[in-house]
Amino acid sequence: MNWAWPLLLLLMLAAMGTLASAQDEPVHIEPRKSEAPKPDPNKPEIKEDPSLKTYTKPVKVDVDLVLVNVTVTDPMNRLVTGLEKDNFALSEQNAPQVIKYFSSEDEPISLGVIFDVSGSMSNKIDKSRDAIVEFFKTANPQDEFFLITFSEKPELLSDFTNSIEDIQGKLVYAIPKGRTSLLDAIYMGMDKMHEAKHNKKALLIISDGGDNRSRYTDSEIKSLVKEADVEIYAIGIYDNLNSTPEETRGPYLLNEITESTGGRTFPINDVSELGDVATKIGVELRNQYVLGYRPTNKARDGKWRKLKVKLNAPKGLPPLNVHAKTGYYAPQQ
Repeated sequence: MNWAWPLLLLLMLAAMGTLASAQDEPVHIEPRKSEAPKPDPNKPEIKEDPSLKTYTKPVKVDVDLVLVNVTVTDPMNRLVTGLEKDNFALSEQNAPQVIKYFSSEDEPISLGVIFDVSGSMSNKIDKSRDAIVEFFKTANPQDEFFLITFSEKPELLSDFTNSIEDIQGKLVYAIPKGRTSLLDAIYMGMDKMHEAKHNKKALLIISDGGDNRSRYTDSEIKSLVKEADVEIYAIGIYDNLNSTPEETRGPYLLNEITESTGGRTFPINDVSELGDVATKIGVELRNQYVLGYRPTNKARDGKWRKLKVKLNAPKGLPPLNVHAKTGYYAPQQ
């Protein structure tokens, strides 16, 4: 019996509405089992490269092994887990690369939240505080996280910690007022990540509009996030009524920033959805695939190298979506 048919049937039932309550549950693909080959006593033992068992520093420091975090979702926007290395293909500057490292295990993360406390957030602040707490509840004991608030200027409200209670206590002092310095806050968050102790890093932005106060420009921040090895997610709380030009452009700005890093922007119109979306992002960070390869291009020219991840999905599945960073800068030395 084709192993993919039970999953296909499950997805068909979901589409018919019989599994509507499970739409946010990850879809798990059961890997094919194969018997381990017996060792050949006539062949010499090959020791595994230890560099393929651990995470390396960001690619701008060490390009011997480039690591790419990948999220896979189905048409219902549910996470797809259980895929294997052979289900992925990766290219750099359109040149196919050999995937040397593959993992789907939950690794410790350094997390940062960039939280909008400008005046326009007054009627959304309580739900937003709750959403931050729910996001950090998805963390593991080894994780560390910090919190930056921003209005007229960004402020580090909580330094790296693993205490949700500490974050929750300091959120009480986040009072909405003033204008919006979103880009400056992102810059502060990226700079703070230089102190992170984990190789896997992510930022979550919670904001309801565009920037109208920052010193840094769009192009400066877009260039900064492309250089760093930090995934950025955003929850956009959009209000289309009486929007300023900056607020109207806000969704496009967040999309451009997040998608280049392999993250995503989740737009919402109802603040009651904040907690569920924050939890969804936290779970997504826990269910990513990590692909590692050694580039065929060894030049240290400091140039931007475009990455493309494609999926060779098992037969019988619907079209799946792949989310990964779009490239990286090669080192100059």
